[in-house]
Amino acid sequence: MPIMTCLHYWIWNKLGGKKDFFFASAEMGRWAFCVLILLWILFPLANSSVDGLDKVRGVNLGGWLVVEGWIKPSLFDGIPNRDMLDGTQVQFKSVTLQKYVSVDGGGGMNVTVDRDVASSWETFRLWRVSDREFQFRCFGGQFLTSSEGDPISATVTSPALNETFYIERNDTRVHIKLLGGNYVQATMNNQLTANYQGVPGWDDNAATFEMTIAANNLLGDYQLANGYGHDKAKEVLMKHQRSFITAGDFAFLSRNGINTVRIPVGWWIAQDPYPPAPFIGGSLVALDGAFSWAQVYNLKCIIDLHAAPGSQNGMEHSASRDGSVGWPSPDYISQTLDVIDFLSARYANHPALLGIELLNEPSAASVPLDVLVSYYMRGYQIVRNYSSEAYVIICQRIGNADPMELYQANIGDSNIVVDLHYYNLFDPYFDNMNAMENIQFIYESRVPQLQSLDSANGPLVYIGEWVNEWSVTNASQIQYQMYGSAQLQAYDAASFGWSYWTLKNDRIHWDFEWNIKNKYLLLGSSPMKTPNNFVWLTVACGVLLCALSGMT
Repeated sequence: MPIMTCLHYWIWNKLGGKKDFFFASAEMGRWAFCVLILLWILFPLANSSVDGLDKVRGVNLGGWLVVEGWIKPSLFDGIPNRDMLDGTQVQFKSVTLQKYVSVDGGGGMNVTVDRDVASSWETFRLWRVSDREFQFRCFGGQFLTSSEGDPISATVTSPALNETFYIERNDTRVHIKLLGGNYVQATMNNQLTANYQGVPGWDDNAATFEMTIAANNLLGDYQLANGYGHDKAKEVLMKHQRSFITAGDFAFLSRNGINTVRIPVGWWIAQDPYPPAPFIGGSLVALDGAFSWAQVYNLKCIIDLHAAPGSQNGMEHSASRDGSVGWPSPDYISQTLDVIDFLSARYANHPALLGIELLNEPSAASVPLDVLVSYYMRGYQIVRNYSSEAYVIICQRIGNADPMELYQANIGDSNIVVDLHYYNLFDPYFDNMNAMENIQFIYESRVPQLQSLDSANGPLVYIGEWVNEWSVTNASQIQYQMYGSAQLQAYDAASFGWSYWTLKNDRIHWDFEWNIKNKYLLLGSSPMKTPNNFVWLTVACGVLLCALSGMT
């Protein structure tokens, strides 16, 4: 073992590994911690290959072939009634009764108008039919339904014409009308019926409701395509696919020491160029182009199945329609395996292929471990049917799940990788951490977990997503540099490597290109190879000054 590696472990075990001793004195704690970081920055751990190749130093091409509205919000700017896309959560309050529309138990019975406070039973998820026509899905999964004049109930699981309503809007006030023409009203005995006589005005009458948009956080492929309609969506997406990622981006990555791109794709790519509605074709041509650019610029490609049929986590990046998770059903799993077969057959022999990721971020709350492991085993075998060398990557479940569960599953025999996603975000635990506490967390939590997994004698470890962003407000450039350097030093030790999320993003600190060009992330080459690297020394000194001065 190299002498500096030994020193790393000795200091960590003597100081960082014994927390009580390490922090027994505030002064000792600051000195010991800053010395540890200084050594880690100046003398990174050795071990930089995957089966004789350079480890993955990658970047994700997020927001390109799988849409995420927060990455490029302008994609959605032209959609009419943009605040009422699929999955938007709405609540309705009768202006005459001052009560909320509710479905007791979340579905399966008649609708009432009798609640003073809105919660889950009073919240409906929109399925958009047109910019004015909608279906309302209840908490339990059923849809509001009515015939002319009958009370409205929530008893239908597959919506059609009787479950489609027309919404008229006047600011926050709305009228809800059946396609046949009758308006919905709240009756004095707290029922919801579709028998209002005449055309209601916007005053306080039984057919007028206050609409509250409780959540509007899904901006994915389904929302874009169904919001625009096929023709306009195709125009928007074709322009986006041609311009968002180009050959020039691959040249930029190659110049900056990146050797791999992780490319998220959606399940509908297997049916390109004519995927089922509302999805739009074109992503397969774009993926072919990415493989060609990768070959030109000597990069490798990881194909990442980011969006599975039925949605594996209910998020926009899984192309969920309304936030629900249907993927664990046998039919959806079978369709997903067909997608893996398609991708394996098409790219297994391409010289730029490094690996195929079978599924991105399955939800621990909705996807049982035994179901996931069975899928991973079958997906592994499909890839092996086409290639004995391609890496098969399996992603840990998000939520309350231990990545060790996948190491104990014995999914495959060779070239298998577990993908972990490390963010100092999305959890209240990080909300009040200052800069040094975030950096300290990397070394006290992330590093030991990586060491534990590496020593488990199982799959390789891959940090498939991480970002140089945190919840620290008004952080300085040098603090971002320190945080980024700490992550790079920690994740460089992962046996397979890492990939930054993501190449381009409207939010600058998530944007890899911006971070590199503006020197907020000092990627560079290892200081062991460039011992007089002034930038690394500057960052290291900044760590010392920051720790000793208590800078936050």
